Amino acid sequence: MNKKEIVSILNEIGVLYELKGESFFKTRAYLTAARALEIADIDTYGNTSVEELQKINGIGAGIAGQIFTLIKTGNLKLYDDLKSSVPPGLFEMLKIPKLGPKKIKYLYNGLGVGTIDELKCACLEDKLINLPNFGPKTQENILKGIEFISKYKDRFLYAGIIDEALQLEHKIKSLDCVIRCSLAGSLRRKKGVIKDIDLVASTEDPVSLMNFFTGLPEAAEVIARGETKSSIRLKSGINVDIRAIKDSQYPYAQHHFTGSREHNTAMRSMAKKCDMKMNEYGLFKGEEPVICQDEREIFKVFGMDYIEPELRENIGEIEAAIKKTLPELIKEKDIKGLFHFHTISSDGNMSLGQAVQELKKMGFEYCGIADHSKTAFYAGGIKEDDILPYLEEIDRVNCVNPGFKVFKGIESEILSDGSLDYSDEVLAKFDFVIIAVHSNFNMTEKQMTSRIIKGMQNRFAAILAHPTGRLLLARDPYPVNIREVIDAAFENNVDLEINSSPYRLDLDWRQCKYAKDKGVKMFINPDAHSIEGFAEYRFGVNVARKGWLEKNDIANTMGAGRMADYLKQKRTTKMQSKNFQK
Repeated sequence: MNKKEIVSILNEIGVLYELKGESFFKTRAYLTAARALEIADIDTYGNTSVEELQKINGIGAGIAGQIFTLIKTGNLKLYDDLKSSVPPGLFEMLKIPKLGPKKIKYLYNGLGVGTIDELKCACLEDKLINLPNFGPKTQENILKGIEFISKYKDRFLYAGIIDEALQLEHKIKSLDCVIRCSLAGSLRRKKGVIKDIDLVASTEDPVSLMNFFTGLPEAAEVIARGETKSSIRLKSGINVDIRAIKDSQYPYAQHHFTGSREHNTAMRSMAKKCDMKMNEYGLFKGEEPVICQDEREIFKVFGMDYIEPELRENIGEIEAAIKKTLPELIKEKDIKGLFHFHTISSDGNMSLGQAVQELKKMGFEYCGIADHSKTAFYAGGIKEDDILPYLEEIDRVNCVNPGFKVFKGIESEILSDGSLDYSDEVLAKFDFVIIAVHSNFNMTEKQMTSRIIKGMQNRFAAILAHPTGRLLLARDPYPVNIREVIDAAFENNVDLEINSSPYRLDLDWRQCKYAKDKGVKMFINPDAHSIEGFAEYRFGVNVARKGWLEKNDIANTMGAGRMADYLKQKRTTKMQSKNFQK
């Protein structure tokens, strides 16, 4: 069991204890141990001993032994017993925003509310209004939270299931009876939120394939079984569908089941205009099949360039493929450095030194640290008195890492009136300033748009972080006219962030093409708070690809020297502009 999984279990034990009403100290011990293990420079895949675990500040002898058991066996009786002693509905209720373990326990003990459906009924009957620490507003917020999670029920983050999906694809490909196999559907198109996993496989022995698929150890339930299609539900909760076809049909099935529906409809319409018929089984001229060996040949039949799966959303890709004007999409290897990450100076769990060593291992040339500013007190934001030590630490790390550059940055809060939360004198000390909204979301669209645009007018504002503030499957975007924001970004020489956190993926891919057409540069940033978070930049690359972006559209494809010049030139240009906020 890896460190991330163990940290998750420790956190869950702490929450389970809180749901059961155990002492504050017992609950806190597990939450503290989880945090301590997360930031510890220790590899749970190695020969880690109990003694080494006990040396980590925040982990006592008892919990160290439990961690060791998880490392060696992947199981812990305490955890299993706790899970079985707490009604599963209570844990589900934790998904409701702003409803914590204490309130859930109170509702369970006082009203017998043990599921989300029971909670919804209690709210609709106004049973929470007169309860201590609840009231009408809390009840209203709970109903809104229930409505939100119901809206996204049975939806999954791409990042949460892609590894499992790839493992399934590998297993199917490895079968002797399988000729070709591929992921399909929205997962292959790299959408940020997906409903299920789709697989397409060619075989001459579909019975053996379906026997293997429905007998997978990852399967919790077989939903349907047939000779050409079967469905299972994985233990992780997501459904998987597999289609079995002859190898001669594979290219057409792969294209059809990748979608999107709108793209397929447009392709079939084009085929019809060419006196051809197109479906999941083939491409036909009259009754005669048009033979294609792979997807690329399907597009060639129509004189089109190959359309990458990410672009198949019917937003102009077919016309561009015919005109040979499709973009040369950005690749992961094009990214030369990562900006926007958080260290122990604010709410991250890594030191700057640890971050730099990891980024060097990953092959990057530079990075841009951007810890939280003073207004983000909840995230340990840096007070003005601590700015100088913060900058001196960056200088020290740069000195001991020749050949690698750390750019000095900060993530400054855009206050409700549009001003930034540091003076210009402080902001001038940084190489770049990321601006962002983290609070006061309950503004009108006009107010929020004005707030952000005013923030971009600050002479030191370089990058706008997570422009819509959304959290996928958890929080809708705040009301904002994003096109006006993009227009203002161009006018004020501010770059936009594609935040690669799998929970954000913000700027959304649908807006990237508009920003590109306006001439706005973008950064693909991980917003990492841990070493593991750096690898999430690849999810931002997915967004950029879906948004038609090329290497030159992304600022952090520049080398370190060019990036240094770029940031200096950006500041100079803004200082000379009449648009900046005084």
